[in-house]
Amino acid sequence: MTQRLIFALAFGALAGCASMSEQQCRSTNWYEQGATDGMAGNQAKLDLYSHLCGQYQLQPAAKEYLSGWADGYAEHNKRVSGSKM
Repeated sequence: MTQRLIFALAFGALAGCASMSEQQCRSTNWYEQGATDGMAGNQAKLDLYSHLCGQYQLQPAAKEYLSGWADGYAEHNKRVSGSKM
């Protein structure tokens, strides 16, 4: 039982690991990525993307990402609350 629990926790931790290739860091539309994260109800992940792309000495376009995230998160909140604003 304990081994199964440890295996399940380890598998869950590995499944949660994110990675991005150098090409993804270069070609991502950061506004769209932010909007996607926001519409999913996620907190902004700019720090995560900065860390992942930093491996290639690249950084996400913070202004564009946060603008997209704000728009996406606002849409998420409208859908969750049922508002028709």
